[in-house]
Amino acid sequence: MHDDTDRPDDVIELRHRRPGGGREPQALVDYWDGLRRGGTVPRRAEIDPRRIEGLLSDTFIIERIAPGLARFRVAGAHLADLMGMDVRGMPVSSFIHPDRRDGFAGALTRLFEEPATVQLDLVSRGGFRQPELSARLVLLPLRSDLGDVSRAMGCLVAEGEVGRAPRRFEIARLRVAPVEGGAAEVSRPAPQPPRPAPKRRGRPFLRLVTSD
Repeated sequence: MHDDTDRPDDVIELRHRRPGGGREPQALVDYWDGLRRGGTVPRRAEIDPRRIEGLLSDTFIIERIAPGLARFRVAGAHLADLMGMDVRGMPVSSFIHPDRRDGFAGALTRLFEEPATVQLDLVSRGGFRQPELSARLVLLPLRSDLGDVSRAMGCLVAEGEVGRAPRRFEIARLRVAPVEGGAAEVSRPAPQPPRPAPKRRGRPFLRLVTSD
């Protein structure tokens, strides 16, 4: 799994490893929380895939592209199984049933702007060659190299047989929690020294002339 970032050295390779059992989204939350030095939102460059090997197939990184909209930059193999294709470049809302996307967009807005963590319990109803699926989705904000919260890492863990793809989910439960002390740290240009105030010209000298 690769991140199609513009910089060639900004690449995460996540092996498509899927060991049996232990696929708990809480493990990703704990790892992310451990990176929060001083309570701030971690940087995207700090992510070490070796620390989350048990969830690599379910893990992804998304990039905010507009309010309430984000696309996949990195995506594990299990997400491709659920969608039936490589999801990189696709909106993360592609996994959400169209009738439920408005609420999901609101959660994405809060994820990046507050910032906040987002956790969802999902269900995909059964159909032709599609057994019912339950899933858990976790979204955790990340800072870019510029310091703005425009990235997020997450995982989508679905239990059961995927069946015929694509699979889309309805939201059974949504939890949004603001990140304490997690305001964005945006890099800004160095302040310029104030310009000197223009010199005021004095009033013209007036001379009173009298005549006898």
